[in-house]
Amino acid sequence: MSELPESAGKGDDIAIIGGTGLTELEGLTVLGEYAMETPWGAPSGPVIRGEIRGQPVLFLARHGHPHRIPPHQVNYRANLWALREAGAARIIGVNAVGGITPAMGPARIAVPHQIIDYTWGRGHTFFEQAGESPLAGVTHIDFTFPYHEPLRQALLAAAHRCQMIVVDHGVYGATQGPRLETSAEVARMERDGCDLVGMTGMPEAALADELGLSYACLALSVNWAAGKSDQIITMAEIEQALADGMSGVKAILEEVIPSLRHQEPVGGS
Repeated sequence: MSELPESAGKGDDIAIIGGTGLTELEGLTVLGEYAMETPWGAPSGPVIRGEIRGQPVLFLARHGHPHRIPPHQVNYRANLWALREAGAARIIGVNAVGGITPAMGPARIAVPHQIIDYTWGRGHTFFEQAGESPLAGVTHIDFTFPYHEPLRQALLAAAHRCQMIVVDHGVYGATQGPRLETSAEVARMERDGCDLVGMTGMPEAALADELGLSYACLALSVNWAAGKSDQIITMAEIEQALADGMSGVKAILEEVIPSLRHQEPVGGS
């Protein structure tokens, strides 16, 4: 571990938050690992600074490496704060999800466009007192569109160049975890309009918006959600879908990073 270089913090870097199945990023040349502290505590692990195809990128494993932090105990505030301090302007969150609607079957990749938040009790905002520092004032962000559309479109364009079929929309239902959902809960979520169910999409997206960071999600379906197949959900099924689909996720990431270097970052969603 070492101190961040002086060039860090300029706010023009691209960051990837790796989820289940992505604690390491193939093709990443590591230039440094930085243990960081934030006003909100320690992030899930070190911020890794490296290069993909010669282009700079930041990487953080959401659940730690090895995978050890459950979704409800991830310090989302520390993760986002640390990435911003390291220089991130745009963040791609990789999420393993369950499929609810027919287009979202196992090993399918999607770039969702909306979120419904079913989580509770998580540190979900920076707009509250931290330690002895009083809150300066009440702030409300416009979260009408939770994902940054130019970043979404960049991911879809990268998938097209990779000749990969990717679902170009979807409503992500974020649940508390760490248990999986009941079939009745999934049925309710489908009535609410959810296409995907995961445990880490929120508050990550909202926190990025509060910090003025562009954020989009690259979701890999690893199983049918409860009640959407005749089978009981097993870890073997999930691991197979991760093996089948994660190579596609990595290919899209490797393709999108160089293209984003030519775009001006625009903060927030």
